[in-house]
Amino acid sequence: MDKKFINDILAAYDIKNLTIATVCSHSSLQIFNGAKKEGFKTLGITIGGREKFYDAFPLGKPDEFIRVESYDEIFSLKEELIERNAIIIPHGSFVEYLGAENFLKLELPTFGNRKVLLWESDRKKEREWLEKAGLTMPKEIKNPKDIDKPVIVKYHGAKGGKGFFIAKTYEEFEERINWNKPFTIQEFVMGTRYYLHYFYSPIQDNAYKLSKGSLQLLSMDRRDETTIDEVQRIGSIKELEEVGIHPTFVVTGNIPIVMRESLLPKVFSMGENVVETSLELFDGVIGSFCLETVVTEDLEFKVFEISARIVAGTNPYISGSPYSELIQPNLSTGRRIAQEIKYAASHNLLEEILS
Repeated sequence: MDKKFINDILAAYDIKNLTIATVCSHSSLQIFNGAKKEGFKTLGITIGGREKFYDAFPLGKPDEFIRVESYDEIFSLKEELIERNAIIIPHGSFVEYLGAENFLKLELPTFGNRKVLLWESDRKKEREWLEKAGLTMPKEIKNPKDIDKPVIVKYHGAKGGKGFFIAKTYEEFEERINWNKPFTIQEFVMGTRYYLHYFYSPIQDNAYKLSKGSLQLLSMDRRDETTIDEVQRIGSIKELEEVGIHPTFVVTGNIPIVMRESLLPKVFSMGENVVETSLELFDGVIGSFCLETVVTEDLEFKVFEISARIVAGTNPYISGSPYSELIQPNLSTGRRIAQEIKYAASHNLLEEILS
């Protein structure tokens, strides 16, 4: 999407009457709740109808709904959303089901830098970005026939772990791979999983200062994944695979977590390097992003993925986390997004954080 095109739309907006809009899924309850706390109007786009569900959570219910029957129909809402001075907030379901390529074509002001989608959704470009930032990633196996120890096979895109699988030999890999989908093979790293939720502001420097703007750490989580997190209840992985049951990695929930304090300087250093490198590569990752890591027994971080938007792992912290409470009481990622938009609007800086 041409930046000038979006800026021209913004120029006609009534910035005192903005509406925060997103698809009703993933982390929308938090997004709407945070926007309301900051005084914004809110609009939920429902796919096939989810309005009734939101009656159960009035503080997370958008002020209005627009219903469409498919993600493709969102493009037809352009004029209506522009009339409402809408700013789109991307999240995992929104990007994945609309499609990264289609999301890039959405002719509406969107929070963040959409260029990041080209780097996040392609495993090769993602690795280029993270390794250029100096992060340690799990070893990549280029040739499946070289598999001689446990690996995890991942398909491209944000699919909540769906389709990922472990293989210990080429034969196991060949048995389960879908050759029609782009994939990557990484060594399976033993350790503790930490998903680190950052927020980068290119327009405020009141936190961990970078070359431009500042960085915050808002929260962390772990993921509940079926069936890998429960296989030990009925036997070892080896025993289950012998009877044709293979562990899967579909995310079903998120678990709050706090890291030992001595590791926090490294957490900020990694986040800093990721942002600074993104500024070099594609004008910067803006707003929320998450580094998905494993911490080994030697207290080494290995980063296996980045999600460059709000992640569902922030949902346990709608009323704040042990980290965000040290920044501002009751600060969620959804609210922090709304605050950034509010600050930008009041300082004539919306063009700096929207694309």
